[in-house]
Amino acid sequence: MRVLVIENMVHSDLGQVGVALEEAGAEIDLRQPFNSDALPANASGHDALVVLGGEQSALDDHIHPYLPDLAKLMHAFTEADKSVLGICLGSQLLARAHGGDNILGRTREFGWHGVELTDEGRLDPVLSAAGEAFPSFEWHSDSFTLPAGAVHLATNPTVTNQAFRIGRAAYGMQFHFEAGTRVVEDWNRIFEGQINGLDPHWFERYPELAATHADKADAAGLTLARAWVGTIRGEKAVEGESREIAEASA
Repeated sequence: MRVLVIENMVHSDLGQVGVALEEAGAEIDLRQPFNSDALPANASGHDALVVLGGEQSALDDHIHPYLPDLAKLMHAFTEADKSVLGICLGSQLLARAHGGDNILGRTREFGWHGVELTDEGRLDPVLSAAGEAFPSFEWHSDSFTLPAGAVHLATNPTVTNQAFRIGRAAYGMQFHFEAGTRVVEDWNRIFEGQINGLDPHWFERYPELAATHADKADAAGLTLARAWVGTIRGEKAVEGESREIAEASA
């Protein structure tokens, strides 16, 4: 199982997704296109794609000219029926890739917030694994409209489109389910000044908030990560499925 992981800024962290990939024995091909790493030309060399968050918007092509190519690559993986996971900025790019609109600067959330599944989400093999509602870490001010044909999977009172699926296994998740307690505390340290600007009371309230939400968010995040990793089809699985179809048609 070979998984392409795209970081869009320094201090990105696979977090709970990294735990689930390691458990599955995945080989990770990490690229930093913001740091001049080349993107693959197509989806042929990998079984799945993960696109992490970033400080830029999904439309910042003038600052990060690789973004259109990354959106095209996400579309190519989806069309190839390979698993895709877009988190925060990654979800916004997945929406862009499939014709959704990006909504900039109007949907700010920071800290742990509740996420609730839609009726479709309760039937989804990945989202439903974590239960009908759970807390997850949020850090964004942008959002998106659902692309045509997308399945709306999760919502909350602040941001309607918290998660969606395109096709079999291309998932966009606005919330940072990968950000377990370790990642959140790393972000507290690394981005202290920026966080104080967002919420001047965050650090004084953090112990109480963490005691209330962190364990539940950690558990939900790892469950979601494992469920998504379970959608990845390695080459052997795809070859076996193709043989079964061919034999059934003979």
